[in-house]
Amino acid sequence: MVKARFRAGFFYEPYYPRAALLHPRNRHQGRYDFGVLTANSPQLSAFVIATAIGEPSIDFADPAAVLALNRALLKAHYGVGHWDIPKGYLCPPIPGRADYIHYLADLLADSNAGCIPRGPRVRVLDIGVGANAIYPLIGHAEYGWRFVGSDIDPVALASAKSIIASNHQLDDAIELRRQKTADHILAGVVNAGERFDLTMCNPPFHASAYDAQNSSERKWRGLGKTRPGNKPQSSNFGGLGTELWCEGGEALFIRRLIQESREVHDQVYWFSTLVSKESNLPAVLRDLKKVGAPFVRTVEMAQGQKKSRYVAWSFLHASAQRAWHEQGG
Repeated sequence: MVKARFRAGFFYEPYYPRAALLHPRNRHQGRYDFGVLTANSPQLSAFVIATAIGEPSIDFADPAAVLALNRALLKAHYGVGHWDIPKGYLCPPIPGRADYIHYLADLLADSNAGCIPRGPRVRVLDIGVGANAIYPLIGHAEYGWRFVGSDIDPVALASAKSIIASNHQLDDAIELRRQKTADHILAGVVNAGERFDLTMCNPPFHASAYDAQNSSERKWRGLGKTRPGNKPQSSNFGGLGTELWCEGGEALFIRRLIQESREVHDQVYWFSTLVSKESNLPAVLRDLKKVGAPFVRTVEMAQGQKKSRYVAWSFLHASAQRAWHEQGG
């Protein structure tokens, strides 16, 4: 468990890394090394093409190519020998997912005298683990953390279970729990008396299936990738149902998460969530102020042209921090 106390007396502390750069510890700096990747995963070779300037790459508009690339990245960099997802489910861009993990490690270090806590004593709850289980895979490989992954979708959980079962080093590293009630996020997942050093979440982005479909169509029109009748091809990164949308979209999901976090305020050191839409950030900070979270941080992240951020909050004052340390050993 996290041991040291963190600084008090701030409500909003933004941190901005160097623009458009991955976290310094991110393994995916610069161009992909297709020599290393194909050596580890020969199946990727079938999808490697030459760019206009003769450099190796893949067609990122091809879902099969993106899936093969992810398998190669997970095997070469994170020791995941088998990884698969059901057709149509989200195939995540790994460099960006790794960034969230590394910046959360920095957050834990700030609460631990500047030292990143490693090993299975650090427990993390991944809210919406998905079919791909990407955050626990990266977090365990990089820092040895133990994860609980929750999801409302039984098909997604079955897929994540299959990934864990196929990689025996994960047997004791990742536990899966089903959220049985659509109206809850933490309730029914966080058990009485258990504690987490950290929670993380990549909320559904869209407010409806219609919005998600329109967004996909706009992206594909921008790439010129449409079929006759103007129906878009399937997305390269995919995504189904609860992965992409929920009632009220990202804003309402995060509001519910904040409200529920108050109910388990003494069982989690740091709560966190990605906030993809910058326009949602002011409301998120207002909601955190309403529930009385005394410690809040906003960390900006960037991967190339894409910008995102996460917000973290804690309810633990100095005495609660000391108690956490004493109970955690």
